[in-house]
Amino acid sequence: MSDRERKQRFQRGPDKGRDGHGGQSRDKTRDKPRDQGRDHGRRPPRRGRESGGGDGPAILYGWHTVTMALANPQRKILKLILTENAARRLAEEKIDTRVAPVLVRPDEIDRRLGPDAVHQGLLAEVEPLESPDLDSLSQDGIVLVLDQITDPHNVGAILRSAAAFAVKAIITTARHSPEATGVLAKSASGALELVPMITVPNLARALNELNDLGFMTVGLDSEGSENISAIPLQQPLALVLGAEGSGLRRLTRETCSVVARLDMPGEIKSLNVSNAAVLALYVGASKLGLMG
Repeated sequence: MSDRERKQRFQRGPDKGRDGHGGQSRDKTRDKPRDQGRDHGRRPPRRGRESGGGDGPAILYGWHTVTMALANPQRKILKLILTENAARRLAEEKIDTRVAPVLVRPDEIDRRLGPDAVHQGLLAEVEPLESPDLDSLSQDGIVLVLDQITDPHNVGAILRSAAAFAVKAIITTARHSPEATGVLAKSASGALELVPMITVPNLARALNELNDLGFMTVGLDSEGSENISAIPLQQPLALVLGAEGSGLRRLTRETCSVVARLDMPGEIKSLNVSNAAVLALYVGASKLGLMG
């Protein structure tokens, strides 16, 4: 495609000049991680806090994050902003932009996201994906439950690991959790399009519902009575991870059917929550025969 043809294809914007054990508190495991039924979701989608409040679009940036969104038919693209280099790469890789992009200089995206955002010349405004209901989850595999994990980098990394282990969904609370946009989406590197996020108003009630649905709910805490490797796990399995610093809240621990720990042989006994999540997922998937 020639430069002239490319410029005709893309709309140009105004040229204004040049993105488990982990951290155990009180020695607690606080840092510890699709349903194919996304179409069954009946709740309205959450809106991105980072976009300025409850009614704005979600913001995605970065190559993997944006191209995975473009490839997801369930994701509605509202606006696509590209640099010329990013537009050229999309054209070379024959990636359908789905909407007419706006071409800008890199500084314009920098100004919108901040100088530290690694946007790679792509920014998309999108509708948030719908959140499925708990009772739409399949009765096999693993789901993750996050108890007030607020760092978007950690949640994004957990999402990426969840996609690698074919996790059916991630369940989190409406409050005290980051929105599925911006830094979280970038850290997830496209996994936001693969693992449904279920937002619930009350985590203890959600865990009770999972128990009633037949899930084995395993909370990860350094004060757990047994090593998770020694516990007979069964499907469907819900692994419950607590926040760094505070760990699982008391009511969360009491609502889980089992509270287990992640034992490690080294001198350091605590892990970052995203590292604890991937370790717990590996143990769980191995014991359930899901490594296939």
